[in-house]
Amino acid sequence: MTVETPSPLKRIYIENIGAHAGETVTLQGWLYNKRSSGKLHFLQLRDGTGTMQCVVFKGDVSPEIFEAADKVSQESSIQVTGVVKEDTRSKLGFELGVSDFQVLGDSVEYPISPKEHGVAFLMDHRHLWLRSSRQNAIIRIRAEIIRAVRNYFDQNGFTLVDAPIFTPNACEGTSNLFETDYFEEKAYLTQSGQLYMEAAAAAFGKAYCFGPTFRAEKSKTRRHLTEFWMVEPEVAFMDLYEDMDLAEDFVCYIVAHVLKNRRAELEILERDVSKLEAIQKPFPRITYDEAIALIREHGPEEEHKNFPWGEDFGGDEETIISSQFDKPVFIHHYPTEIKAFYMKPDPANPKYALNVDMIAPEGYGEVIGGGQREDDLEVLVAKIQEHGLPLEAFSWYLDVRRYGSFPHAGFGLGIERTVSWLCGLHHVRETIPFPRLMDRLSP
Repeated sequence: MTVETPSPLKRIYIENIGAHAGETVTLQGWLYNKRSSGKLHFLQLRDGTGTMQCVVFKGDVSPEIFEAADKVSQESSIQVTGVVKEDTRSKLGFELGVSDFQVLGDSVEYPISPKEHGVAFLMDHRHLWLRSSRQNAIIRIRAEIIRAVRNYFDQNGFTLVDAPIFTPNACEGTSNLFETDYFEEKAYLTQSGQLYMEAAAAAFGKAYCFGPTFRAEKSKTRRHLTEFWMVEPEVAFMDLYEDMDLAEDFVCYIVAHVLKNRRAELEILERDVSKLEAIQKPFPRITYDEAIALIREHGPEEEHKNFPWGEDFGGDEETIISSQFDKPVFIHHYPTEIKAFYMKPDPANPKYALNVDMIAPEGYGEVIGGGQREDDLEVLVAKIQEHGLPLEAFSWYLDVRRYGSFPHAGFGLGIERTVSWLCGLHHVRETIPFPRLMDRLSP
């Protein structure tokens, strides 16, 4: 006679709970919160995909299980079995009527309690802070932004070309780079994959890289990290204006993607989605000179009224400019002398570069920087020497001009600043799972 083995109880994820109404299922996760009311324990269980209320009624379980549910501590890992019941009072629309409960791993004196904690304390416990609903929502939105980035370029004919992290040279000098010994040579952690993408554009026409970048700037502003992620597309035979078209379309795609797929997370963050819904093409485009006029007209301080021509914009100036618009604004044609050596001067007026920055609204600052690259070999050699950079380190980069030079343009978008903007965060430190700042290398 054949003995049939009983089917195991279904273990499912909370995000799929709606498909199992009326069924007996098993959930595994961590205790997010708990309250008791006489013969009832209300356990908030999170499993990484969502949070669900699990109701333990004294009459439905053994005394041992009821007592265990009473004593279980915050963030203990648990397994709960019960019937999925519809509950209109719940945001999820369901709750679990518990028939079995088990503690899988105790959590003794979990350090992050429901009370208020300072930022320094939370950053010291970043590995645990990620479990909170707010931080969980931010990182999910970050993942959605990254998914949208890859989808956009993959669906629009771009080839992903990975740029190296160790580089022998710098894009804009070595003063803000992390230097490291590379066997018997000197190397730097990359501050951009752009130079490599210019070579890739000659091979693939449309290329992009996406990875970590590093800046050793001694900056403690709310917009700066020492390690951050950038996506950098580069397109052959594209000019500055087509570059702006691409950046505009790209950002609109990202915003729409987040609004479509992460409404619940934006709600947790109490983000005003009407401001994101306003992000539609076209974006305003102003020149550097027009931007200076806005600063002088609308700047609150005396220094703004007399802002000097030829200086780059800082966070305060970017905020003044962006406050005049309800969507991102392009600022193009900065003075050539304040831009990197690879930026092409405008042939109509070499005093200005064919470059562009995209400034996010609501005071979130620059999220994109890019422009048209210098494609004339002799001019580029002179620029490298002018900037005091070692010519031999750029020999391979100059080969892109020696062998079939071509007009090309591109840009870089910073993921963390984009996350900060779309989530409505005050500080960029919450936009990446484990931030690296001037004073923070752990956890």
